[in-house]
Amino acid sequence: MKDYISERVILLAEYIIENKATVRKTAKEFNISKSTVHKDVTERLISVNKELAKKAKVVLDENKADRHIRGGLATKQKYENKKAKGA
Repeated sequence: MKDYISERVILLAEYIIENKATVRKTAKEFNISKSTVHKDVTERLISVNKELAKKAKVVLDENKADRHIRGGLATKQKYENKKAKGA
């Protein structure tokens, strides 16, 4: 693996762990695609740093478990905003 990719993989994983960030938030922060973030953290990281990969997986699994809640809150906010504008 090329050096710049290894560095990016570690940087992304550290960001996710420190901020409990989602793949989407991480992609936006680093201005790269969600697919790249996901591939880096789930596939490439294990060959670069196994311990960091385990920690990142914990955060990603938590985010995956909570995503239905975030989606529901976003929908609720959307309709509250529509109602406030219409009133």
